[in-house]
Amino acid sequence: MMTLVTGGAKCGKSHYAEKIFETFSGRKFYIATMQPYGDEALSAIERHRKIRAGKGFETIEKYTDIEEIDLPKNCGILLECTANLCANEMFRDGEIYDPTEKIIIGFEHLKSCSEMLVIVTNEVGGDGISYEKGTAEYIKIMGKINAKAAEISDNVIECVYGIPVPLKGRII
Repeated sequence: MMTLVTGGAKCGKSHYAEKIFETFSGRKFYIATMQPYGDEALSAIERHRKIRAGKGFETIEKYTDIEEIDLPKNCGILLECTANLCANEMFRDGEIYDPTEKIIIGFEHLKSCSEMLVIVTNEVGGDGISYEKGTAEYIKIMGKINAKAAEISDNVIECVYGIPVPLKGRII
């Protein structure tokens, strides 16, 4: 089962995604995609580690190439988050390229080896602001990735002010 958890910044996505795994009895993996660049990123990483502590997740730090991750069958996987993964893939070689297909292949790979896959993503582009070319391209690509991820997911949940709202499927 694949669940996509989406929403704006600081809306409770991570908390909800982790809560889904409270009753999961198999091995649980947390795939962390945030690269530790700068104090803000380091603070966010540390905050997430503290929140996850004691919840039984084995952490895999993988910033790109998630299709290469080798995991045992029937495990639980929480991927946090698509926004970081997209930026890491998109800007990794100094040139902007569209990693949509590569990321979706990665999602399908993770789905094929898991009993439960939860992917956290961000709502982007809803603010109506015009951005510079690189940021505008990122927003466009994130929209494509989110749409395709929603299509292949069993459940799509939007977190609004900490409240999970089902957009597809059901609340887990």
